Amino acid sequence: MNKTFEQRLAAQYGDLTDTLQGAADFVLQNPVDMATRPLRAIAKSSGRSPAAYTRLSRALGYDGLDDLREEFRQKIGRRIDKFADRAQRLQDDHGVGKSDFLAAHLSACQENLNQLSESIDHGLLNQAVDVLCKARRVNLLGALGSTGIIEYMSYMANMCVENWQLLGRMGASLGSGLSNISSQDALIVVTKPPFAAHVIKAAEIARARGAYVIVITDVHSCPALSHAHAGFVVPTDSPHFYSSYVSTLFLAEVLIGKLVSRSGEKARLRIADVEDSNRLLSEVSDGETVTSATK
Repeated sequence: MNKTFEQRLAAQYGDLTDTLQGAADFVLQNPVDMATRPLRAIAKSSGRSPAAYTRLSRALGYDGLDDLREEFRQKIGRRIDKFADRAQRLQDDHGVGKSDFLAAHLSACQENLNQLSESIDHGLLNQAVDVLCKARRVNLLGALGSTGIIEYMSYMANMCVENWQLLGRMGASLGSGLSNISSQDALIVVTKPPFAAHVIKAAEIARARGAYVIVITDVHSCPALSHAHAGFVVPTDSPHFYSSYVSTLFLAEVLIGKLVSRSGEKARLRIADVEDSNRLLSEVSDGETVTSATK
């Protein structure tokens, strides 16, 4: 499978000149522009010459600039399709008697994980975990399809720490949740197209009040990234009608795993205490408990 722009750039970024690094940074931050705007307009907006983008494409192993831009056109096209259009494509490609959807989706998810592993900024990831470990309070916010990921993160975190909270849950006021946020706190946002306006605004408010903002999304054009101290763009391409959340879930589990690994004895004791409390409340049971109860 051909390498993506992000994979090529991650492998060669350090070998590029300052000029080409600047051009590459603009491409990452403005994928829609790269896919749709004339080269002269891109050059003017970025402060780089048109030739810089041609040299960048060659340096990254593309046949030419058109080859690079076509990759972004295809990515943008896949993301702006309506869900109904994607569903139609799924049926056309993987309907009865056609290619196996399981195999196609599995391959896409594996490739997404491979891309994430190769492109993620480990230094930034570790910095984010350090902040989460020290924060007075960690707030979590997601909407639409991202709601489940945020709730799962909260569930995992609350097994080992006591200062993580969901914002805007079950009709609670988002404004009240943000009212006391400060430089002592952190906000984790998971958001993907179509973006929920209140989530983007919450990231802006949290950043303005000094909180450390972590944004997880799947497009570099996500407006919340401009408010983030740590932004992670995860690959989500799939033949599914809906963007895959497999790599997003993986990153969420990595964040919580790293949190536990750095939280020491306090985290271990809390996990043990939560487990004991759950058993006392009969919220959970193991095989031995069930057997004893039925004798």
